[in-house]
Order: sequence, then structure tokens, then C-alpha cells
Amino acid sequence: MQSTTVAAKPPVSPIFPLLVGMLAISFAPILVRASDAPVSVQGMYRMLFTFLLMLPFGAKQLRTIHTIGRKDWLLLLAAGFFLALHFLLWMASLTYTSIASSTILLALEPVFVMIGAFFLFKDRPGRLAVLGMLVAIIGAASIGSGDIGLSSRAFFGDTLSFLGALAVAVNMLIAKQIMRRVSSFLYSFIAFGVTAACFAIYNVARGIPMGGYPAKEWLVFALLAIVPTVFGHMIFNWLLKYVKPTTISMTVLAEPVGASLLGMLIFREMITGFQVVGGLFIILGLVLYMRAEKHEAGTALPADPLSANAAVD
Repeated sequence: MQSTTVAAKPPVSPIFPLLVGMLAISFAPILVRASDAPVSVQGMYRMLFTFLLMLPFGAKQLRTIHTIGRKDWLLLLAAGFFLALHFLLWMASLTYTSIASSTILLALEPVFVMIGAFFLFKDRPGRLAVLGMLVAIIGAASIGSGDIGLSSRAFFGDTLSFLGALAVAVNMLIAKQIMRRVSSFLYSFIAFGVTAACFAIYNVARGIPMGGYPAKEWLVFALLAIVPTVFGHMIFNWLLKYVKPTTISMTVLAEPVGASLLGMLIFREMITGFQVVGGLFIILGLVLYMRAEKHEAGTALPADPLSANAAVD
């Protein structure tokens, strides 16, 4: 099995693109909540518009599409499917539960990434990382128990967000493998196209109309493509070439904080005590994990030069 060791040194410090990405994804739940269109339609146009926005900038990259092997095409299809599943589940969760609960539970993604990396790549987490995972799970249980006390509807929304976090963790692990051989731009371009196609198939199968929406909805679709996708997910996809998928997934810490504050200001959604306690536990758990990652990075051996050469710029 290949390791998830960092393949190359980034051309710029990862801190700035990480900050931009964190700010951008904080607007995602606000935009989803602002739309009255079905979430599968929002997701489809979000991915389709992003796909179209990328076209003018990828002429050189697209000429290498024929070099993608059959195995990587299958992985790309799987990555697009799980990304569509993530968006469908998580965006739907915002219909049933609060922005705070939905985004805080989505922050469990690093836990799933860590578990997946252990089984798939034999990445063994240290004791501090495992402790962080357990603390984060306690936080998720606190939020779930609080919301089930409010209503079964809120708990159902929590469950959708939880499953959405699992789906995007699978997407991240697949993406890391693909981008050993495929550029981040080409990966994003194809995966987003597959995701849009998955949503289109879903909408046709369910008989959900894909047109006839007012101008306000088209503006929201466009903003979903530009803000959290181009300036969020695409930046994270690019960074996957240089840092571990678990490091990228730690950026979800910013989304529950920023989105919860915006939810309070825009939609008057007050944060409950269970959400505060659960959110603090999840953030504490993920901070413990970050400390474990930092310690591991400081003591790790240099990256395999063959892996570095495999990364396509």
C-alpha cells in the first residue's frame, strides 16, 4: 500500500490558501439555506457552473486527459459519486436541523479520514490523535442527544450531516490516491463534472425540475460555485498534493464557527447549550489531533522521491 506521506514542497506556504479556503466554505450553509430550490438542483448547478468556470483555464491540462488510465478513471467516477453523496446528504441536513448542528457534525470528517487512512494506507495514529478522535465523538454525541430532545426532525438532520461527513472523507481518501498521478486541476475538473452528472441523473429519476427557477436562485447557484467551491474545495484539492488529507480536513474547524455566527446574524438561529458543549468537545478533539499531526510531521522521515515525481503539477 502507498503511504499518505506528503509528496512535494508547495510553491507557497499552505497557511494562506488554507485561510482562504476556510473563509470560503463558511459561506456554503448560508447560501444553501438562502435558496428555496431542491438541494439536488442546488448541488447540480453548483458543480456544473464550477465545471464551466474551469474550462477556459484548463486547455493545457485537458490535453493530457488521454493519459489517465482505466483504474484512475474508475477512481475518478467513485470520487465524483461520493462528492455528490456528500453534498446531497449535508445540504439536505440544513432543511431539518440548525446550521450550527449541521456544520459542527460535518467537522467530524477528520475522524473518518483518520480511520480510513489506518485501514487503507496503514497510517497508524498516535495516542494523542486517538484521544482527540474520542473527544470529538463525545462532542458529536452531545449534539445528537441535545437535538433529539428538541425534535426527531432535528436528530434526522444531524444524522444526514454525520453521513455527509463520512461520504466526503471517502472522497478525500480517493482523491489523495488519484492525485499521485493526475494534476489537481484535472482531478477537480473531472470529479466536479461527474458530481454534476450524478445530480442530474438523480433529478431525472426523482422527477425534480431542473429549470424555471427565479433569478434569485440562479444567483445563489452561481455564488455556490464561486465562493465555497472554487475558493474552497478547489484550493483544498490543490493542497492535497502537498499535505496529508487529514491536515486538509482539519480546515472544517472554521466552518462551524463562521457559519454558526452568520446563521445567528442572518437567520436568527440561536445556539443551544448542547451545541456549545458538543462543539467545544469536537474542536478540542480536533485540536488534539492537529497537535499529534504536527508532532508526527516534525519526526517523519523525508518523503520518497518517487512519490514526489509521481505528483503532476
